[in-house]
Amino acid sequence: MSENVIIFDTTLRDGEQSPGASMNAAEKVRLATQLERLGVDVIEAGFPAASQGDFEAVAAIAKRLENTQVAGLARASKADIDLAWDAIRHAVKPRIHTFIATSDIHLKYKLKMSQEEVLKAAVEAVKYASSLTDNVEFSAEDGSRSDRDFLCKVFEAAIEAGATTVNLPDTVGYTVPEEFGDLVKYVMAHTPNINKAILSVHCHNDLGLATANTITAIQAGARQAEVTINGIGERAGNTSLEEVVMTMHTRPNYVPLTTNIKTEYIYAASKLVSMITGILVQPNKAIVGANAFAHEAGIHQDGMLKNPMTYEIMKPETIGLNANKLVLGKHSGRHALHEHLKEMGYDLSKDELKTIFIKFKELADKKKHVMDEDLEAIANENLFHTDQVFELEYMHVTSGTTVYPMASVKLSINGRSVQGAGYGNGPIDAAFESIKKLTRAEAELLRFSVSALTGGTDATGEVTVRLRENGLVALGRGADSDIITASAKAYINGLNRLEYLKTHPVVDAKV
Repeated sequence: MSENVIIFDTTLRDGEQSPGASMNAAEKVRLATQLERLGVDVIEAGFPAASQGDFEAVAAIAKRLENTQVAGLARASKADIDLAWDAIRHAVKPRIHTFIATSDIHLKYKLKMSQEEVLKAAVEAVKYASSLTDNVEFSAEDGSRSDRDFLCKVFEAAIEAGATTVNLPDTVGYTVPEEFGDLVKYVMAHTPNINKAILSVHCHNDLGLATANTITAIQAGARQAEVTINGIGERAGNTSLEEVVMTMHTRPNYVPLTTNIKTEYIYAASKLVSMITGILVQPNKAIVGANAFAHEAGIHQDGMLKNPMTYEIMKPETIGLNANKLVLGKHSGRHALHEHLKEMGYDLSKDELKTIFIKFKELADKKKHVMDEDLEAIANENLFHTDQVFELEYMHVTSGTTVYPMASVKLSINGRSVQGAGYGNGPIDAAFESIKKLTRAEAELLRFSVSALTGGTDATGEVTVRLRENGLVALGRGADSDIITASAKAYINGLNRLEYLKTHPVVDAKV
């Protein structure tokens, strides 16, 4: 019987530290519910000390989940630990995750503390956390660049103080597989009481080696992997859940270990994260990218027709990818829609289903077939609202080869209707200018991208924008069969997210 690797998902905490990937409480709860369905063992729901909004989101998740452990991150301070415990205390299986840096460079330049002072702070933090719960994780930030013997000394003391999990992070994505595997073996061999705790690893992807480092660490003895859906996270991101899990699933001869992940829900979780954060998955992304199971070369197609395993090392169905996406039309009923959305990972209330069904019928009147991607766009549009300061009520655009582009727009701003018009270099620019005037926004447009969610000329278009204002960066998304309308929705969504960030300041956390 193979051993089990604990999957610790930090999409809601470390993943949210991706620029512009902030989520509100409702979005976090919905994603946490999907992660529980996926079979994640531990969900790091957030950093309660970061903001009141993060505290409330963690508390809501802790009360909502039925089986999964819920972790709250805390610096090695009593105040942080108290906030973390207050947020997670109602969870079925609460975990306090406390951390402090252990590398010489962090001690000298960031903490300005000696090794003795760091050791004392770590022990005091773990002891205090252990007085609140018997499920305590300790992380040695920048562990991969720490002195090996000091690292083992800190882990030994943390375990003695009550830590049941000790985490070895590659905080800046600096290590390489052979080096990291050797470090894990060293920690296992030179931490006398390591058998009393689970050794975890948390890798970043700055050199593109996060998954390789994590797999090597697991082979060397680590039994918890800290990951995110789609590998999102600050800078170049974190270890990707789907890559680690499917590597173990596909190559059991090299990694003879198991997880509790239900792989058939991987694709749904990936799409949900992309929908909520607005961070598109690159087409060539392993496992969940649009091209992961696409074959264009003639020789590949010929081989696939004869035997799919000639060019596919795993079946699309294994991750929940349905090759037949033509599912619903205008004659489909409410029950059929509800059941199909359930399969896609959306467990809707009656009111939510009513809203989605109306939007579905509107789209079905325009399109012969409604695809999964269309349904996801509808769900994103109507379920994952950031606080709506600005809402689009009406827009009329004129453009052409002999007409100067102009947009007439009517918005609701905090419930009050305002309208105006503006000109631009094209219809989308004109729409943005009109919205900018009405909202008095000072946001800078950093990125604008358009993609078709489905094939055909009647495809639903999806627009993503990245906005920056006073150092805050937010992503906005919009989808519509009219690309100009989708663009306006995305811009307004981005402005709403900026407003949310202004009232929910976030304290940075590294692990």
